[in-house]
Amino acid sequence: MEIRHLQALTAISDHGTFSAAAEHLGTVQSNVSAHVARLEKELATPLIDRSDGQLTEEGAVVVARARRILSELDALVADVAACKDAVSGTVRVGMIGTTGRWLVPRLMTAVPARHPDLRLVVVEGTTTGLEPQLASGQLDLAVLHLPVAGRDLVSRLLFEEDLMVVVPAGHPLAAAERELTLVDLARTELLLPLPGTALRTELDAVTRPFGITLRPAAEIDGLRLIASLAFEGVGPAVLPATAIPAFLRDRITALPVAGLPRRRVGVAQRSRGLPSAPTRALFDLLRTVVGQAGGRPPGIHPPG
Repeated sequence: MEIRHLQALTAISDHGTFSAAAEHLGTVQSNVSAHVARLEKELATPLIDRSDGQLTEEGAVVVARARRILSELDALVADVAACKDAVSGTVRVGMIGTTGRWLVPRLMTAVPARHPDLRLVVVEGTTTGLEPQLASGQLDLAVLHLPVAGRDLVSRLLFEEDLMVVVPAGHPLAAAERELTLVDLARTELLLPLPGTALRTELDAVTRPFGITLRPAAEIDGLRLIASLAFEGVGPAVLPATAIPAFLRDRITALPVAGLPRRRVGVAQRSRGLPSAPTRALFDLLRTVVGQAGGRPPGIHPPG
């Protein structure tokens, strides 16, 4: 079994066809086909269903392991370079959209200043969408809404974030001359995240002990879409403070609610395997950037 065989199968999984995999790898389709055929012969099982081009069950198992092997090889090269006092290589980091909107620009300044040979690849997604990519080895780190699920991942708190209610102009809540309560939320139809998502689970856990059930005007997958709809005046929504861009803060009404906990955002990585030197460097940079008081947006609270 050779590394190029695993690379070929993984490229097919990522790009959908033999020809697209060959283009990605900078080779010809016949080479990719030969690599996969050698792998199938060695494992004595088909890894790709030739009728539809999809991975077989065995193929999916091999790809999952191959991703980890290839990731470890990348880490090996990067760690050797770090021994020469040069952190270089690529770090693939997943990031929830509301955090990425303010954190990525700061990383784009901090990374080249601290580690000019470090290449950053950012994948935006929801917590539930990024977790399996991290566990499978497609990502090296992920900035997620805590807690993370699954035994394959470990996390550390990066910051806590205030939750606010964004209301359209003219909405009755906007005229309230007092701090809002959970009861106020229960009386209001809200744009809510889907059940089972991290923020929705947190909101339900807070309101349930008081016999309060939040009323959805709509249930939507993705905080950035919910935020966009709230800013357009479609309806009120509970949003993290950083979901509100600086240029909109004086144009919308964002209200605190007594009893709403802060959202917890952390950095997650796989529990097994040694993170590469570039991954460790980015982890340190994330904590440094968040800890810089002058660079944080309102509502962000780093740990102690």
